[in-house]
Amino acid sequence: MERYVYEMVTDWLAAGLDPDKCTIFIQSRLPEHAELFTLLAMGTPLGWLERVPTYKDQIDKLKDRDLATYGFLGYPLLQAADILIYRANYVPVGEDQSSHVELTREVARRFNHLYGRAANFEDKVAATLAKLAKDDARYLDKQRKAYGETGSAEALGKGEGMIAKAAANITGWTSDDSELLHGHLKGSGKAILVEPDALHTEVKKLPGLDGAKMSKSYGNSIAMREEPEVLTQKVRKMPTDPHRVRRTDTGNPERCPVWQFHQVYSTQETKDWVWKGCTTAGIGCLDCKQPVIDAMLKEQQPWRERAEPYLTNPKRVHWIVEVGTERARSVARNTMKDVRSAMGLNY
Repeated sequence: MERYVYEMVTDWLAAGLDPDKCTIFIQSRLPEHAELFTLLAMGTPLGWLERVPTYKDQIDKLKDRDLATYGFLGYPLLQAADILIYRANYVPVGEDQSSHVELTREVARRFNHLYGRAANFEDKVAATLAKLAKDDARYLDKQRKAYGETGSAEALGKGEGMIAKAAANITGWTSDDSELLHGHLKGSGKAILVEPDALHTEVKKLPGLDGAKMSKSYGNSIAMREEPEVLTQKVRKMPTDPHRVRRTDTGNPERCPVWQFHQVYSTQETKDWVWKGCTTAGIGCLDCKQPVIDAMLKEQQPWRERAEPYLTNPKRVHWIVEVGTERARSVARNTMKDVRSAMGLNY
């Protein structure tokens, strides 16, 4: 496990993450993560975890492993704790992980609803609403009801816009007033935990070698610093359009896992060449794969070069992690202080 951890950190550094800007740390060194996970588990419905798509997918695909454990079922909630403890606004994820971010949002919303309400919360909300013009108060209430009934992002945005307008124009308006009305709008209380949004890049999903989700568990992955000859062999062995049995058969790129890699790595000119060559049997499958191999190797070359100083001096990686872990610890402790206070556990 130790070797895997530091190899992964080396990959991140080689890919360009700057440890002066990015806090890189070891989660298991921070017991605050496990504490928040445990506290959140007390208020998270079982059904929320059982419906996570990746949970059902892995239960189905990894039948040779004993996954019938509380730890495996609760893993998405531990991921939620990892995010919430740092009060993240955005989480950069692939498309397949969007459901995890949505679960995190639901968990934060439920926690804020359960523990973010002061004893006199409704009275405070009423007093703050009284500062608004009557039409503005009615408009905000309309958006609150629409959001509560349908979860409409448009209604939430309109309500938040009204609160921002009040903060800009009403004399004596405070940040507490805004926070109260944000909690009222969302049906929660004080925002102790932040609801994060998913942040996607232009490429939302990188498929595995078989066209399914890429995962080491499924044996269909390519490592960031894969040896060139290994990468070449992996791509050359990729399955292609199952209807194209012979070299002279015409194919359909949309049935071929390799085409998904062209979508990520190839120029429009190359994609046009592949499409025409495949659908007319003008090129063979190995011809189609070579531009993907070349593009991957080109992308990985600077990663291998940047990794070299860290591989020759492993203590440099260890030090980066040590510094990052202490930096993360101070943030995690502050969040847990607020969480314990809200739950009445700060005695």
